[in-house]
Amino acid sequence: MRVTVISPDRSVFEGEAQAVVAPAFDGQVGILPRHAPFMTLLGRGELRIKQDGAAHRFTVDGGFLQVVGDAVRVVAEHAKEA
Repeated sequence: MRVTVISPDRSVFEGEAQAVVAPAFDGQVGILPRHAPFMTLLGRGELRIKQDGAAHRFTVDGGFLQVVGDAVRVVAEHAKEA
């Protein structure tokens, strides 16, 4: 699935991934390929993206996560590599 992570000042991550775990406002949410359409507000915490055996980690705070088709879009108020 295609994952994009952006913050107000820059694009933080863009690429193919096997899994995403994000801090939703009310708990952790996991996204795998072919996930149903979904949207949630983000809370504060660690965003993890699994890509070819590697794990990319980012600290995010606020914003939203959207799943449409086979694409995950994370738009965070604050995002930095952990």
